[in-house]
Amino acid sequence: MYATVRRYEGVTDPAEAGRRVSEGFVPLIRQVPGFVAYYWVDAGGGVMLSTSVYEDQAGAEESTRRAEQFVRDDLASLLPNPPHVTAGEVVASG
Repeated sequence: MYATVRRYEGVTDPAEAGRRVSEGFVPLIRQVPGFVAYYWVDAGGGVMLSTSVYEDQAGAEESTRRAEQFVRDDLASLLPNPPHVTAGEVVASG
């Protein structure tokens, strides 16, 4: 499995960002082959995190590509800063 974590800082409206992600982005990434799980987290203080889990690296990379496009097209006013992206192979889970 592969996971990608994206950290967004300076989020202007976390509630609206969450609504748009839930209604618009989640359906898009569920269609990516190898989808396992997705989480969108409000960490407070204008920080939001997303975690995507896929069966393979190709799915994780496609998720990142779709996230970049969705943010550009639908969330740019709410997520004004580029995310910090960390990705890699899952080596333990519970």
